[in-house]
Amino acid sequence: MLARALTVLKTLPRGVLIVALTALSLCIGYLDYRTGTDTTFSAIYLFPIVAAAWLVNLPSAYGLAILSSFLWVSGDIEAGAHYGTLWVPLWNLFGRFAMFVFAAHLMAALRRLHNDLERRAVERAAKLTHEIAMRERLQRELLQISEREQERVGHDIHDSLCQHLTGTALAAEVLAENLESENSTEQKNAKRVVDLVEEGIALARNLARSLNAVEVSKNGLMAALNDFASSTSDLFNISCRFECTEPFDIEDLNSAVHLYRIAQEAVGNAIKHGEAKSVVIGLESTASGRVLRVVDNGRGLSSSVPSANGMGLRIMSYRAALIGAQLDIRKQAPTGTEVMCTVPWAEAAQ
Repeated sequence: MLARALTVLKTLPRGVLIVALTALSLCIGYLDYRTGTDTTFSAIYLFPIVAAAWLVNLPSAYGLAILSSFLWVSGDIEAGAHYGTLWVPLWNLFGRFAMFVFAAHLMAALRRLHNDLERRAVERAAKLTHEIAMRERLQRELLQISEREQERVGHDIHDSLCQHLTGTALAAEVLAENLESENSTEQKNAKRVVDLVEEGIALARNLARSLNAVEVSKNGLMAALNDFASSTSDLFNISCRFECTEPFDIEDLNSAVHLYRIAQEAVGNAIKHGEAKSVVIGLESTASGRVLRVVDNGRGLSSSVPSANGMGLRIMSYRAALIGAQLDIRKQAPTGTEVMCTVPWAEAAQ
């Protein structure tokens, strides 16, 4: 009750508050006079004094302490209290004044401690907010650096390795034609070398395409995931297919890139850790939002994996959080794993 009363009084202007506390002290003095000497109002006198010390300042608390002391002693005298000497009421007056002043100083000290605690809490909160913002900014920068490095590696593979393999294929083809003109028995081996080099070119191009970000277009994510599924099948000799029965338009390039990287990480985990031989990447629209789903037939997840500190799982979770999506990883029955990333419609609209 005292805390609620202090909260109400705190909303008043300082001048109005001093007048109200003074009027309250006078009312307490009048009630003390009316009840006579049989009832003590010492604790009630303290309320306006400590309220002034907490809400206004110490000088105002001193003034109310003086007023309350005189009201207390004069009320007792008017109520019929008799003293044998003048020193007794004076002693009561100064004793009660000292008690009121002590209470005022105690409340002022508590107020200073309270203000200091609030100031430190605000400072700590500001520092914590700044540190969290800095950490999030660094995490975003790390992801951006990773994206740029992947794109750079993809460009290097396309511009350097693919060109080198193309030249090698041409040289091998010339060699095969020369052997054919000489009716050499190594003609078939030379043609086989040409075929292998051309397969290497196709794999390198698919790898370079998978390392590059999603192209800026309405169906960029669909096309990128379809190419990724095709290149994954060729690179790892497994069944990896992309399924999407209706248009899946995401105009935000940032969200599309994060969904693409989540799909890449999920497929990579399925192949490396789950030893999956079949992976299905799907895009669909549901009542909850737009959903990316990656399902495999691998060994599945143990009960401890979802709470593990794997870098891949943390990156997928962080990418999902950046676009406001919900990431759900669950074990399939009887085997396999399902990774589902749901972007709510509100986030997809943004």
